[in-house]
Amino acid sequence: MAARAAALRSDQALVGDYLDTLRHQRRLAAGTLASYRHALELLPALSGGARLMSLEPAQVRRQVAQLHARGLSGRTLAKILSAWRGLYRWLARHHGLRANPVQGVRAPRVPRPLPKALSVEQVQRLLDAEPGERASRTRDLAMFELMYSSGLRLAELVSLNVDDGRLDLREAQVTVTGKGGRTRTVPVGARARAALQRWLGARAGLARPQERALFVGTRGGRISPSLVNLRLKALAQSQGLDASIHPHMLRHSFATHVLQSSQDLRAVQEMLGHSSISTTQVYTHLDFQALAKVYDAAHPRARRK
Repeated sequence: MAARAAALRSDQALVGDYLDTLRHQRRLAAGTLASYRHALELLPALSGGARLMSLEPAQVRRQVAQLHARGLSGRTLAKILSAWRGLYRWLARHHGLRANPVQGVRAPRVPRPLPKALSVEQVQRLLDAEPGERASRTRDLAMFELMYSSGLRLAELVSLNVDDGRLDLREAQVTVTGKGGRTRTVPVGARARAALQRWLGARAGLARPQERALFVGTRGGRISPSLVNLRLKALAQSQGLDASIHPHMLRHSFATHVLQSSQDLRAVQEMLGHSSISTTQVYTHLDFQALAKVYDAAHPRARRK
């Protein structure tokens, strides 16, 4: 009965219902939800007119091969397949689908790249830039000090407000809601607190009246992630650093430097907001690479002749 009812509904309506479920029940972040929507829009476009409820594993594999031939990486294809798999699990649970055609399909395997982190010296060079007199410069240094100090994601940074108590400079902490709706509270270092105090003093010169956002753009509204990215690249270039630096590198650098100093993987996991410690363990590989370089340079039997 449920399968027959689903067959009468359009594929577009079924996908819309599933996205509503993700939005309201799983409370996915806007960026994650947009990625799911894009992945699910690919499915009917590649199916050659076949209905979602009638797709076979062979058709799904052919679609993955087509996307791979277009240049999509194994990592991107894995994310797309994850979205498709979730849709079909939902169809099985709520609309009587008997078999998930995506269940046994896997993306091409690719080596997992290590996250790129800046050295301590590079971070100091970046953040020790002259503050200048412009409010936008004061804002930029406050944003990047906070990202590096507390390991914030870009979306977490831009979502901060001035009036909800989540940023508490007196208690030296900030509370953010990250992926999967998980909320965490992390420390804010002294340098970041000082930079934020300077920005709060200058913010009125940029912010529109009644604007709640902690960080605002040139028009006085909440700053966009793309502008944060551009401002970081400009700051890096002005400091003689590689302009390919992006905001997430500050989070990677935070995790790497704290782990190198403390060796406390669980604490770093908590501060990053990772649900699984296996996600955090990638930073132990970065730490080992640094140790290996020291070893190669210092050990008398390791030096190349």
